[in-house]
Amino acid sequence: MSSNDNNRVYSSVKDYYGRVLSSSKDLKTSACTAGSAPHPLIRDIIGKQVPDAVNERFYGCGNPIPLGIEGLDVLDLGSGSGRDCYVAAALVGPSGSVTGIDMTDEQLEVARDNVAAFGRTLGYRPNLRFVTGYIEELQAAGVEPRSVDLCISNCVVNLSPDKPAVLRGVYNSLRSGGELYFSDVYADADLPEALRTHDVLLGECIGGALHTDDFERIAADDVGFARPRILSAAHIEISDPELRALVGNTQFYSITYRLFKINSRSSADEQTREETASAVATYLGTIPGYPDKYELDVDHAFAANEAAAVDSEVAAILAHSWLAKHFAVAEEAESADAAATAVKKATPTSVLLQRAHKLAQTQRTAAAAATNSGGSSGCCSGSAKKKCC
Repeated sequence: MSSNDNNRVYSSVKDYYGRVLSSSKDLKTSACTAGSAPHPLIRDIIGKQVPDAVNERFYGCGNPIPLGIEGLDVLDLGSGSGRDCYVAAALVGPSGSVTGIDMTDEQLEVARDNVAAFGRTLGYRPNLRFVTGYIEELQAAGVEPRSVDLCISNCVVNLSPDKPAVLRGVYNSLRSGGELYFSDVYADADLPEALRTHDVLLGECIGGALHTDDFERIAADDVGFARPRILSAAHIEISDPELRALVGNTQFYSITYRLFKINSRSSADEQTREETASAVATYLGTIPGYPDKYELDVDHAFAANEAAAVDSEVAAILAHSWLAKHFAVAEEAESADAAATAVKKATPTSVLLQRAHKLAQTQRTAAAAATNSGGSSGCCSGSAKKKCC
């Protein structure tokens, strides 16, 4: 895009989130409210500690806040009213820090105005700040290179007119072993120009959605992150008839990706490395909220205190990222038999999206049946959705 095109996108997004939307009830799709309910520990923080004014202006498509982050330095891209920053601040505690960056003045005002009240609830002054800036220009906004352990983002990267610049900026801001842990909207097809510049589709996080193949190529091959790992995927429902007609048969998904800044590349054949164990990892059961099992991604769930064969890239992530203190990793297999142990192959993204679409269809059918019988669809229905999801 040209600079004029970029400015038009910025103006459209600022207007939509600063003036058009007054609360999450104004949204026309489920893109900014998709995803499963947060972990109970996070839900408790949202319901009991985050100010109502912040929750009411929340527009997110997932739950991109990992547990076990005490003491880390966290950056939130497109922090909006600050809900995820407030949650992260409670999780990192007084020894960590959280910085939110956003370009929308109306959202930043809400975020900043509630920090003092939040501190009184916590019982200490949190290391929480909100800066004005563009997520494509992190250093210009005061985010120093190699100053961040964890970067989070919730349904924002799709709004950027220059997504490669966003990923490069995050990569440069992360320390070695750092992670971009984020939820965003993706498409199963390339979108035509008319849809990518449509004001409402842009604001609803649909118009800027990348094809998953393009995103994964940019993140790994162009920027240098380890292979993108999917933690969850949910199909997005477009309820507005006019918008549904515009996008046709293209399907959209909220996906939580994990991108690690790990030096794990080698000249070895990629497929061989992913299919053959080169290490053994044991989860220590020390991440709050996960005493029995921890899911790194859809393909790797580690039972506490049980050794599991992993490939070289997973071993590098568990041994050298911020997760290292929660895992014991033997870098080399102890025997030839162990070295030849097959590890689970990565599930293709296309297969995960098909599963998510099928699950959504099943859930809609069940919800319709529950509505017809006078029931409800649980925590994330009705007025409860605003706070818990």
